[in-house]
Amino acid sequence: MTTPPRIPSADALLRDAALAPLLADYGRSSATAALRQVLDALRAQLRAGTLQAAPTAPAAIATQVQQALARSHAPRLKPVFNLTGTVLHTNLGRALLPPEVVASVAQALTCPMNLEYDLEDGGRGDRDDLVTGLICQLTGAEAATIVNNNAAAVLLALGALAAGGEVVVSRGELVEIGGAFRIPDIMAQAGCRLVEVGTTNRTHAYDYERAIGEHTALLMKVHTSNYAIQGFTRSVQDADVAALAHAARLPMVVDLGSGTLVDMADWGLPPEVTVAQTIASGADVVTFSGDKLLGGPQAGIIVGRKDLIARIKRHPLKRALRVGKLTLAALEATLRLYQHPETLAQRLTTLRLFTRPASAMQAQAEALAPLLQTALGADWHIAPSPMASQIGSGALPVDSLDSFGLVLRPQAKTASVAQLQERLRRLPRPIIGRAQDGALWLDLRCLEAAEQPAFTEQLALLKA
Repeated sequence: MTTPPRIPSADALLRDAALAPLLADYGRSSATAALRQVLDALRAQLRAGTLQAAPTAPAAIATQVQQALARSHAPRLKPVFNLTGTVLHTNLGRALLPPEVVASVAQALTCPMNLEYDLEDGGRGDRDDLVTGLICQLTGAEAATIVNNNAAAVLLALGALAAGGEVVVSRGELVEIGGAFRIPDIMAQAGCRLVEVGTTNRTHAYDYERAIGEHTALLMKVHTSNYAIQGFTRSVQDADVAALAHAARLPMVVDLGSGTLVDMADWGLPPEVTVAQTIASGADVVTFSGDKLLGGPQAGIIVGRKDLIARIKRHPLKRALRVGKLTLAALEATLRLYQHPETLAQRLTTLRLFTRPASAMQAQAEALAPLLQTALGADWHIAPSPMASQIGSGALPVDSLDSFGLVLRPQAKTASVAQLQERLRRLPRPIIGRAQDGALWLDLRCLEAAEQPAFTEQLALLKA
C-alpha cells in the first residue's frame, strides 16, 4: 500500500527558508493567509486521493504561495494600450493627462496645499476659487463652480434653480448617455417637472413660448452630443431660447455634455460649439465635462451668471458633489495649457491624439506589421490598413478622423478573433482592439512613439 504524501504544517513552513522571502516581501499576515489557502487545497486533494508527493515539498508549496500572493496583490487598475480607435474611451479612462498635469497632481499628493486656505488674509478660502478665475477667463462667464462630473453638474444646477418647478426641454434633446444617465430621470431626482415640447425631429420657438406658465422655473437646452438626428429636422438656436427665457424673466440653462473651450476647426477637426459661444448666445448657466474634449480630469464644470452660480453653490448637494485637491490640481494645470493656444496641440494630450496625421500612423503600422506577423505566425494575416477613428465619449458621434492601423485576419480554422483578443488582454500591458468584419482591428491613433517600445517588447509573449 502506497503511503500518502505528508503535508507539512503551517507553523513548520513559516519557519522554513523557502518561505522567508515571501514573509519579507508581503508581510507575515498576508503570507500566512495565502499559505493556509494553499494547504487547504492540498488537503482537499489528499482526501480525494489525487495528491502527488512533489507539490508537498516546502519549495513547491512556497511557489504556490508566491503565485497566490502575486494574484491577490496585483493592481486591479492597470495600464492598457487603447487601440480601439476611440480616443476618449469611457471604459478605458477617457482623457490622458499631460506631464504638466501629472506633476501638479503628484505635488498635491505629497505636500500640504492651500485647498481651503486664503494665503492673502490667512482665513478660510473657497476651494473653487483655485480654478474659477481661469475658467471665467477662458469662457467669458461671470462665475463658476466645480463638481465631480457633468451628471452631477446637471443634477445640482436643476436642484438649485428649478426644484418644485417645471423645466421646458425639446423632445429631441431628452438624451440618454452611457450608464443610463437620462435627462428625465435626473430632473425627477432634482425635484423638477419635465415639460416636453416639440417633436423628436422638429422643435420651434413657439413650442417653448407656449409651454411657459406660472410654474415654469427655467428653459433648458441639452446638446445632443452622443447622437444626431438627420433629415427633416429643426431645432431652436440657443440665442433664441435665451431670448424667450429672458422675456419671461426666466433663466436658460444649457447642458453641453462634452464641452470644448476652443474652436476645434482651428486644427482641422469637426466643429463643435464652445462654452464661450454658448455663454455669448445668452445662456445663463452652462454645464460641461472636464475629461472629454477639454482633455482634463473627470469633473463637472458649471459656469454662468454670478447670482445663479451663488445659488447653486449654496445648495446642500454642493458639498456632497464637490471635488478634492487632486482633481483641482489636475484641472488647474490643464486649464493653464489653454492660456498658450499656440502650443496647445502639442502639449494637451487629447488634442495631440486628435490631430495625429494618418501618415505617421501608416509608417507605424508598416513597421509593426512584420513584428506582429512573427509573433502570431501563419495562422494570422497582418496587414496595414486605413481606418476611421472616433473622438468618443459622446462627442461628435457622426464625425470620424482618418487613421491607420493593423488588421489581423485569421487564416486557419483554429484561429479565433475572440481567442486572440483574450490573449492580448492577458499580456502584462493588455492590448485592446476592436472586432470588425471577422478580423481584429488595431487602430494606432493612440499609440504614440514614446509608447511603441513597450508595445513591441511584449509581442514575443504571444508566440505559441
